[in-house]
Amino acid sequence: MSYSITELETVSVRRLLWRYALPAIIAMTASSLYNLVDSIFIGRCVGPLALSALAIAKPLMDICAAFGAMIGVGGGAFLSIKLGEKDYHTANQILGNVIVFNILLGMVVMIAGLLFLDELLLLCGVSNDTLFYAHSYMEVILYGNIFTHIYFGLNNLLRSMGKPKIAMYATIVAVITNIFLDYLFVYVMGMGTRGAAWGTVIAQTVAICLQIFIYCNRRQLLHFQRNIWKPTVYMAKNILTIGIAPFLMNLAICFVVIILNNQLKTYGGDLSIAAFGIINRVTFIFMMIVMGLNQGMQPIVGYNFGAKRFDRMWQAFKLTSIFATIIMGVVFLLGECIPQPLIMMFTEDQTLIEQTIKPMRIITSVGLVIGFQMVTINFFTSIGQVKKSIFLSLTRQVIYFIPLCLILPKFVTPNINGVWFSLPISDVLAAITTTIILLREIKRIKNGTDISY
Repeated sequence: MSYSITELETVSVRRLLWRYALPAIIAMTASSLYNLVDSIFIGRCVGPLALSALAIAKPLMDICAAFGAMIGVGGGAFLSIKLGEKDYHTANQILGNVIVFNILLGMVVMIAGLLFLDELLLLCGVSNDTLFYAHSYMEVILYGNIFTHIYFGLNNLLRSMGKPKIAMYATIVAVITNIFLDYLFVYVMGMGTRGAAWGTVIAQTVAICLQIFIYCNRRQLLHFQRNIWKPTVYMAKNILTIGIAPFLMNLAICFVVIILNNQLKTYGGDLSIAAFGIINRVTFIFMMIVMGLNQGMQPIVGYNFGAKRFDRMWQAFKLTSIFATIIMGVVFLLGECIPQPLIMMFTEDQTLIEQTIKPMRIITSVGLVIGFQMVTINFFTSIGQVKKSIFLSLTRQVIYFIPLCLILPKFVTPNINGVWFSLPISDVLAAITTTIILLREIKRIKNGTDISY
């Protein structure tokens, strides 16, 4: 290893956060280019309807990825805690079990998805005009679902074992490969949405080869061994207990997008769905940067939690929250000041451009409050407080947004504006709820109540 894992309780928290978060931010930003590049090539080479199809397929794609995240994030957080406890035998068991669980779960999701693909796409809001494009894309994504699970799972473990740069390199390799293959398959060969999907799957498979090479090195703290592959109830219980929070959060987001797509289809048609797809791609880049910060924070918080260094744990959380708020502040400025140039990256269709400007300003108007909530949810996940993570994950996505999205359009003119305004209102309500719960937790810690996992 380039540096010892024990530095997580000795080196200054600010320096650690920078060291761990920067590679993760680069990796997550690069990772966000998957959907961004796909959308740009599809929007410019195939057309607005294909761009709408990608927006419709995205929640289904994210549902598939959510199952992988449940194993990868849960395993990564559990690994950090065990490394903090110096339990290296269990740490290696986590490595083997994460791979086995991802393969098994990936196969189940792939088979179920292929069997009911058209029905799932109809549920997501696909129309007769966009069904072909969405089906072509998701069919290929499902064929490669196992590789997606393994790729993200191994990257999470790399960060947790103190190798964020290797995780970053794997992601960059995947993104560069994906960009080249998108150009080849979509622009040169004219394979449309199917070509974009094949580019994504092949790129992730290439990255897995690099990850496997690292884990084959017996000099690494975590490496492949004969006795780490047997699934156990103990491993499943702990990985899933921690991983259920990000899983539910991702699942809730997908469910919300499905409802949103159907409302947009009802009140605005396919171009409104395409507009949301563009806005989502732009904001997603910055949210991925915040997720990179979270991934940098997670091993620091998890390790120091396991080592009972609660002062360092809170310091890491505070610094991450500040940086996340600044990043999402940039989203606010871009969305309010220069929406049109951002939109024109994806399409030259003037009607679509005009239908996207106002919604982008509405959605980005509360950018400042989103980063804080994302960090808080990840913080509670990192220390194993799953119930709080689950509740906070569901506040914005389910408890607040769904009723607003279904009710507001009936009282706002034009109706489509009610759909758009439901997003920022739910963000504000969720941020208030998150603040209340966090303040109660801080008070509990200051009063000397121990945190136990």
